[in-house]
Amino acid sequence: MNNVLQNLMRQATRLTQAGRLNEATAAIQRALGGKTQSYRAAAAAELHAEPAPSALILDGCVFEVAGAATAAGTFTSGSHTHATLTRRYKLYVPAGLTGAAGQARPLVVMLHGCTQNPDDFAVGTGMNERARKQGFCVLYPEQSPDANPQRCWNWFKHNHQRRGSGEPALIASMTQAIMKEHNIDPRRVFIAGLSAGGAMAAIVADAYPEIFAAVGVHSGLPNGAASNVAEALALMNSGQSGHNGNIRNGKLSTQPPQSPHRLVPTIVFHGDQDRTVHPRNGEQVIASALGSAAAAGPRVTQGVSAHGRRYTSATHYDDTGKVLTEHWLVHGAGHAWSGGHAKGSYTDAKGPDATAEMLRFFFAHPHMA
Repeated sequence: MNNVLQNLMRQATRLTQAGRLNEATAAIQRALGGKTQSYRAAAAAELHAEPAPSALILDGCVFEVAGAATAAGTFTSGSHTHATLTRRYKLYVPAGLTGAAGQARPLVVMLHGCTQNPDDFAVGTGMNERARKQGFCVLYPEQSPDANPQRCWNWFKHNHQRRGSGEPALIASMTQAIMKEHNIDPRRVFIAGLSAGGAMAAIVADAYPEIFAAVGVHSGLPNGAASNVAEALALMNSGQSGHNGNIRNGKLSTQPPQSPHRLVPTIVFHGDQDRTVHPRNGEQVIASALGSAAAAGPRVTQGVSAHGRRYTSATHYDDTGKVLTEHWLVHGAGHAWSGGHAKGSYTDAKGPDATAEMLRFFFAHPHMA
């Protein structure tokens, strides 16, 4: 790279940091000498290409690629390796938080549904906009089509349902790496997901309760209720599984108890007209979360969203009055993120705002010191 090109790129960096994005773009175009489109194409191909196999696996290693920087924050691409698994991710950090010493902030981990990706999921849920306003980071792990052709998280496979194994271990390791790199408050780390992502979020939270203070499951399925494709389809279609496992603290499982174990506060959203994942699964997610915990019968309330969608909310409390779980049944809604944006897939703009309600629930349930 010659001196002129170096100087132009330095100028572009300074302009970006100052928020003068139009001038920064012009400087980059000058630096590339009119070859902007070819450079963009090459960069896009590199970003979406699968990493080449390597004999060297760096456990817990994070590689980040500079993402778009705007006045709203940065949305950065990267990849993470744990054991034999590597997955890409995107990380949103609001403006003003990058590198702020001593300013620990919350982290929300978001697991997309089948056929989705981090960009689609971020747009549909509006989570980055909430993060910009409320000052927290958002991590979007991305499922690889090599691991599942439909980009579903493999919640129904026994080797991805336990602590220390498969995708749960990878997601936990990725979360811990981001926590170290970005000064995350360990008391305020949460996880949520949609459909297969919701099912995996429930598994990960149960397997790693020391990391995740609360979990949100939207249109998802209970932890450990299926161990193969046939059982998964039965569970999705009817809310009943052919699983032969034993009930352990309210959870269907053939596996030994997770350790350490604690009740993870859980909020569930599910449409009562969901034809992809039967709404009975939402009830079972709540039952699984409560397990053997002493809880009074739910307090049920009825409501109507700002756009006219009715819903029923059932809340379980412990004997001290602390909220343990919330179950939002959205009437007339299908398999879609309630209150989501139409630019994203699997969204229902008419429903109550699942993103806002999950964040309210999360921030009311930090890990106790």
